[in-house]
Amino acid sequence: MIVKNNHTEILQADASLIAEKIKNKSISCEECVTIFINKIREVNPTLNAVVETRFDVALQEAKEKDKLIRGNKVIFQDQPLFGVPVSIKESIDVESMKTTGGLHYRSDLMMTENASSVNKLQEAGAIILCKTNTPSLCFCHETDNKLYGRTNNAWNKKMTAGGSSGGEAALISTGASPLGLASDIGGSIRLPSHFNGVIGFKPGKFQVDTSGHFPPDQIPLKNRMSSIGPIGKSVRDVQLAYHLIAQPAERKALYEKMQIHMLPSDNGFPLSKETTTLLNALKRKLEKTHQIRLTTPPYFNDSAQIWQELMSIDGGKEIKQLTYNTDRPNVWRSYLREKLTNKTTIHQYLSWALIGAGIFKPSKKRQLEIKDFIKEGDYVLNNYLQNRLLIFPVYHTFAQPHGQVYKEIFSVNKTYEKYMPYLAYANVWGLPSLTVPLSLGNEHLPIGIQIIGKVGNEESIFNLGQQIEQQFGGYIRSTHYDKTKA
Repeated sequence: MIVKNNHTEILQADASLIAEKIKNKSISCEECVTIFINKIREVNPTLNAVVETRFDVALQEAKEKDKLIRGNKVIFQDQPLFGVPVSIKESIDVESMKTTGGLHYRSDLMMTENASSVNKLQEAGAIILCKTNTPSLCFCHETDNKLYGRTNNAWNKKMTAGGSSGGEAALISTGASPLGLASDIGGSIRLPSHFNGVIGFKPGKFQVDTSGHFPPDQIPLKNRMSSIGPIGKSVRDVQLAYHLIAQPAERKALYEKMQIHMLPSDNGFPLSKETTTLLNALKRKLEKTHQIRLTTPPYFNDSAQIWQELMSIDGGKEIKQLTYNTDRPNVWRSYLREKLTNKTTIHQYLSWALIGAGIFKPSKKRQLEIKDFIKEGDYVLNNYLQNRLLIFPVYHTFAQPHGQVYKEIFSVNKTYEKYMPYLAYANVWGLPSLTVPLSLGNEHLPIGIQIIGKVGNEESIFNLGQQIEQQFGGYIRSTHYDKTKA
């Protein structure tokens, strides 16, 4: 079909604007879907973010939606994403598509139904285009696996896209998808959003149904850290998507009463000069309309250690069984064989993480101490965050070369204690957190911040996020992988 609309305008547009254009009949659903399919085909050979497509089905769905529009048979207020193409992280089930976890033995395993969150997007009128890459079993902050390979950063192919939602964030950064679903148990939405310059929202504990996610989090203390959430090009889009997929809950709007506490740059943990400079610029801008206080919130210094212990609480048993599909896996043998030959089916990042889970597994006594500590912390933070929002860095610096973040977080020298606090805090305490890009640094790589609050105060987080987005410019589409001119 002939595409008449300006490609650049559509690729830059967020999902809300695209939905408005479809509603106003300034673009057809088929034309819109075609633009994004063409862009995926253009960028993905080098980006390697998309691992499976349903282009033919998506085009057919688009044509059917165009017929509904022509017949005035669609009620747009009931379907706010009507005709909007979306992408889905590989770990989230989509009917008639694979959920492999990057494992070879699952490479032909088709899902028979959608995850709950996917159903809700489709009920809102969205059209699913594709699934995006993750690390093996989402168990790493680098998006690489033995089945689909490595995803590159949207701004520089030599740099990491982050993980575990690296494919999703990188794809949206190039403009090849306006909106997507991802998941986060240890920064997996926020780190890739930060590294690729997009907006990501990690919902608070138990706010989104995570059924249909692989691997499932069946251990209660881990489950509270995990959530499915949106990645997009604007705060308003991730706000809309969150409300579509979230469980029904009371929405509060306490923004005018909110105190804003920023984490000091000299907080005892690494932070790059560029990130510090941007945080100072953010503080100066916010001080014009808000009272800003520099402070370290309760339990910040404890969170990285607790996160590691919760991730290791069963010694990696659950993930080992899924990885090796056998009762007696030899993780050390697998790791060494892959390290020496690079010819096994299990990525060394995954086997090394499983070795670490065994090393850092907390004793039964320690597990009881952790439960008591979390119970106390939940109570304290519920009160502390009643009328407060926190602003944190996402990571100590912008995207690093492939492999570097893995070395920083997955080291037996416990360097995660230095590099994980900014990410771990929202996971350990089950707090909603929004990542918003501030600027491109000197290396032309994005730098973002996260806004953290308590469950129930999501509207305040989104309101502040929109203000920061407007002041600093928000999403900028990466054209690094463009091969054709609009």
